[in-house]
Amino acid sequence: MQARPTNRTGIYYVGFFLFFGGSRVYKITKIINNNVVCSVDTEGNEIILRGLGIGFKKRVHDRVENEKVEKIYRIDNPTTSNKLQQLLSEIPIEYVTVCTEIIEYAKDSLHKKLNDNIFITLTDHISFAIERKSAKLEYRNVLLTEIKTFYPAEYAVGLGALHIIKERLGVELSYDEAGFIALHIVNAELDTNMSNTVKITELIQQIREITKEYYGKEMEESSLNNDRFITHLKFFGQRLFNNKVSKDEDAEFQKIVKNRYLHDYGCAERIRTYIKEKYDKTITEEEMMFLTIHLRRLQMTSIEES
Repeated sequence: MQARPTNRTGIYYVGFFLFFGGSRVYKITKIINNNVVCSVDTEGNEIILRGLGIGFKKRVHDRVENEKVEKIYRIDNPTTSNKLQQLLSEIPIEYVTVCTEIIEYAKDSLHKKLNDNIFITLTDHISFAIERKSAKLEYRNVLLTEIKTFYPAEYAVGLGALHIIKERLGVELSYDEAGFIALHIVNAELDTNMSNTVKITELIQQIREITKEYYGKEMEESSLNNDRFITHLKFFGQRLFNNKVSKDEDAEFQKIVKNRYLHDYGCAERIRTYIKEKYDKTITEEEMMFLTIHLRRLQMTSIEES
């Protein structure tokens, strides 16, 4: 893939990117370092301005012309904004530029909303990965196979990120790092923390193993129903580890599904038992119903292709 060039002028609101024209002048409210300062937008919201040398020899209340601003971040959560300011003060501006480009590339490629925290988590991770590379202390990604299988689109973005890093910074990171970057993106998509994202990935793998053992065969990975199943498991895992269980609202329909697909319900029961023993969490009958329906779809795919 070809890395997209970084836009030199623009305003970056978390969630979408807009070109900003004109000759606006910003008043500095706080100086982070030579390249990062704080200001306010027309609505009085705090924003972070980034640009080469925009804070050099400046003071609070001094002005910064629009043409000197490379990026503008507005993050509504004060805690996240403060963490981003701290991070921007600690790492080289070229790392920040590259990481922002990668996040823009991820949004453009995946067409999904990413949680604000990705500006902090991904930038911090990539900065540390580059440090570890120079010290010859690269980490092995033990979930790389699972990441490639369950998050192919995000892994593709991770590979694109490696290309951007190599092109912009001259640093060649391993494919393991593409997997780590993919996990950060999944984490931002699911709006959860990295620990839960790893648990979700491991949970998906274990459920696939249970399914394989129960039915005595591999699932067809290239089928649409398999993709639907994996997507369901991602959000099922998110609900599970964030303690947001589904409510049992249609007991009659759940009973119909159980009785009609009793064999597939048996597989769902094995999954429920595993989750109770491993995580001490209980699956509702509504979750069981959805698992059963997806398992039945998977079996129909196998029958049609056999």
